[in-house]
Amino acid sequence: MEHIPVLLHECIEGLKIRPDGIYVDGTLGRGGHSEQIAKRLSGGRLICIDRDETAIQEAGERLRPFGDTVTIVKSDFGELDSVLNGLGIDGVDGMLFDLGVSSPQLDDWERGFSYMHDAPLDMRMDRDGALTARDIVNTWPEDELKKMIYEYGEERFAGKIAREIVRQRERGKLDTTFQLVDVIKRAMPPAALREKQHPAKRTFQAIRIAVNDELGAVSRMLRAAPSRLNKGGRLCVISFHSLEDRIVKSAIASCEKGCTCPKDFPVCVCGFVQTLRSVTRKPITPEEDEIERNPRSRSAKLRIAERV
Repeated sequence: MEHIPVLLHECIEGLKIRPDGIYVDGTLGRGGHSEQIAKRLSGGRLICIDRDETAIQEAGERLRPFGDTVTIVKSDFGELDSVLNGLGIDGVDGMLFDLGVSSPQLDDWERGFSYMHDAPLDMRMDRDGALTARDIVNTWPEDELKKMIYEYGEERFAGKIAREIVRQRERGKLDTTFQLVDVIKRAMPPAALREKQHPAKRTFQAIRIAVNDELGAVSRMLRAAPSRLNKGGRLCVISFHSLEDRIVKSAIASCEKGCTCPKDFPVCVCGFVQTLRSVTRKPITPEEDEIERNPRSRSAKLRIAERV
């Protein structure tokens, strides 16, 4: 499937790109957003970060025409501070983070992200990572599985699914995606299996988040980003599920309205210093024509904040 950058126009507009500015695309993917940023630079610089070697190779070819304007770093965007320190960059003029799993990752069935194809239980975005989905389903205690599936997948049948996973692995290890899908289906009541959403969707999401420490990376990035933005610089973050969006919304709010003083205090004494200002009151979502072209964009939410 063709890689279609989500909310591309809205992101480019939101970044307010200056030709001589320094920008970060913290989720390079196949380079769709990066290519459009680089096209608008003249004397500026774009730092691209990704932990997927396949994505880096493919995007590297796409971005080759831009030469030294683009620097690609293999890393986790949660290590934003380390990446910028390593490049000797103190401040940047804009950052973009697209938190979704890229379409090529989902469509490469051998990676084990999809519940629609049989493949080894892997789900690592960085293939050098130590933890796999197979490790989680075969070694984590039942209570940890239940907590992970409930919190990261928002799956109401988390307890039943965790119990069935443990029962199954007592008979033999779970090695493939279809084995896990069968276990999930066995654990769910018939009415849930008839719902429009695939019964394994939420559990697969939860395991993927755990394998890649996705929420931890988002939190680390959001702690680092405000102080690395130059005044007037923009932070654009696209999230695809409520867990991520709540973290993004909360982080921006704490940088914007984090004063803990009682409302009747005449002056602030808690030491809060505002670092971000929300550019839009509500998140930006895709128009209907984009959803028609790219159904995976349906749940996307873009939040934009500016360094003050």
